[in-house]
Amino acid sequence: MKFISWNVNGLRACVGKGFADIVKDMDADFFCVQETKMQEGQLDLTIPGYTSYWNYAQKKGYSGTAIFSKHTPLSVTYGIGVGEHDTEGRVITLEMPDFYLVCVYVPNSQDGLKRLDYRMLWEDAFRSYLCTLAAGKGVIVCGDLNVAHEDIDLKNPAANHNNAGFTDQERGKFRELLQAGFTDSWRSLNPGVAKYSWWSYRFQARAKGIGWRIDYFLVSDALKDRIAGAEIHDQITGSDHCPVELTIC
Repeated sequence: MKFISWNVNGLRACVGKGFADIVKDMDADFFCVQETKMQEGQLDLTIPGYTSYWNYAQKKGYSGTAIFSKHTPLSVTYGIGVGEHDTEGRVITLEMPDFYLVCVYVPNSQDGLKRLDYRMLWEDAFRSYLCTLAAGKGVIVCGDLNVAHEDIDLKNPAANHNNAGFTDQERGKFRELLQAGFTDSWRSLNPGVAKYSWWSYRFQARAKGIGWRIDYFLVSDALKDRIAGAEIHDQITGSDHCPVELTIC
């Protein structure tokens, strides 16, 4: 079974850059999207063979997630059930017969780390949500987690230490999630390999290979032995992020 996750940084713009053809060509069972930056009714998008599920932020042109699925879920949940965290359209959960699929766009701590305190609250609430799910069946978590876990996960770790996405606090919360029973699928199959999923639009960062790996598929312990493949499709453009992939058997 094949899963794709992609932060499209504005779905309407990405549609103009071939989004529907990319979804068709990648032929995943589930195609998860973050940062749609749109409201209901702003885009008429139908992809043959897929049913879509959307979570919109209350704030216009901000955040937002979607899942395109070839399979009918048992249930669909929007948010994590915590009011202060559920106004920005950041989480969609599909319950399938033998796993939960969670698409997430984790809050950015922002310039000057002005949202870091909120981010820490979010991390604890989201981890609790995932652990509750994992108590029932396997969990697959995918999306833009807005953190580079280790030095190998970004080109210039020393220069970016304590910048948003590479603070000790954010990295610590990521480790807490792994320690709670989740595996970083790509890293588990590619130890010691540096490959990136996001590049700044500034300074020709992508052309120069100056990137970060902040897009992930994490799987709970119940599914870790089913990881069959993981890819980072850094040749695909259309966003400042590229799609990432998980295959489970």
